[in-house]
Amino acid sequence: MRRIAISVAASTMILSLAGCGVLDATGDGASASPTKGDDVTVGLLLPEKANTRYDKFDYPIIKAKVSELTRKKGTVRYANADADAARQAGQMQTMIDDKVDVILLDAVDSHGIVGEVKKAKEAGIPVIAYDRLAEGPIDAYISFDNELVGEVQGRTLLEALGSGVDTSDKVVMVNGSPTDPNAKQFKQGAVSELNGKVDIAKSYDTPDWKPENAQAYMTKVIAEIGKDNIAAVYAANDGMAGGVIKALTAAGVTKLPPITGQDAELDAVQRIVAGEQFMSVYKSYPDEAQAAAQMAVTKVQGKDIQFDALTQDRVDSPTDKDIPSRLVQVSALTRGKIKDTVIADGIYSVGDICTAKYKAACASIGLK
Repeated sequence: MRRIAISVAASTMILSLAGCGVLDATGDGASASPTKGDDVTVGLLLPEKANTRYDKFDYPIIKAKVSELTRKKGTVRYANADADAARQAGQMQTMIDDKVDVILLDAVDSHGIVGEVKKAKEAGIPVIAYDRLAEGPIDAYISFDNELVGEVQGRTLLEALGSGVDTSDKVVMVNGSPTDPNAKQFKQGAVSELNGKVDIAKSYDTPDWKPENAQAYMTKVIAEIGKDNIAAVYAANDGMAGGVIKALTAAGVTKLPPITGQDAELDAVQRIVAGEQFMSVYKSYPDEAQAAAQMAVTKVQGKDIQFDALTQDRVDSPTDKDIPSRLVQVSALTRGKIKDTVIADGIYSVGDICTAKYKAACASIGLK
C-alpha cells in the first residue's frame, strides 16, 4: 500500500522539538539506541555511474551534511558498484569488516543484497535503504514517492498527446532495471495513468538501466511496428530517454514523439529545451540526500525522537513490514518549468543549460 509523505509535518516536528530543547533526547531507557559522539563513520554504497546524479549530487551532498551535523568530525566512506551486484556485496562486506557506524545502502539488486544486510544487523550496524528499498532487516528507508513518479510521467505523456488521444495510439514503454524495486513502482504508476487511454504496444524492462540497452530495444521495436506508428515513448529515466532518441534519430525520425524521462540530468534538460525530450521528473536530490544524512547521524547517535520525526511514513518490503520511512515528493519538468525547478534550486545555472548549441532554444522560452 502506497504511503504519502508528510514532510511538512516532519519538518514542523523537528523545529518544535528544537524549540523545546529536547532535540538530542533519546527517549525512555527501554527504547533508546546506543549513543555515539560526533566521530561518526557513515558507509555510503551507491549503485551505478550511468546515472550521473550519484557522483555529482548524492555523494557530495551527503558528505557535506554529515560534516555539518558532526562539527566536521564525521566522515563518509563511499563506494560505487557501477551496476555490479557482486561488487556491491563485496563493498558492503568491507564496510562491515571495517566497523563503520551506519550504512546508507542504495542497492544494485534489492533482493540479492539481503545476506549482507543480515550480516550488518548481526554486527550491530544500522542499515538505511537509500533511494531503493532493499530487502532484509533494514532500519529505515528514504526515497521519493516512486509510484507518484510514474503517475507524473504517464499523466504528462497523455497531456503531450493532447485531447485527441485514443486507444489506437501506440505507446512504447522502456522501463527500468528488473533488479530495482523502484522501477516496478515507476511502471505501476505510469500504467495506472496510461491503461485504457492508449495502446501499450510494447513494454521492456531494461537491464541495469543502461542507455545502450534501451537504444537496442527501441531499434528492435521500430523494426517491428514501424517508426511512424509510435505515438509516444515512456522512458523511465533520462539516460534511457537518450538511448531512445538515438534509436529514433538513426531510423530517420525527424519529428520525435513525446518522450518521458526522470532525474533532470543536464543532457535531458537541454534536450527538453531543444524539444527533443518532452519531460523529465524533477526530484530534489538535496532534500533526499540531506535527510538521509540526518537519518544516519541521528540513528547512530541515539537521537530517537529526532529520528522518528524524520521517518513518519511506513512502507513494506517483500521481507519486512512497517519500515520507518521518509518519502520525498516530485514534480514534472517540462520546458515551461525549468526556471521553477532545477534553476530555482541551484542544481544548474542558466549558463550550464544554455551553452552555444542551445542558446537560441533557451531564448525562445525566456532562459537568458
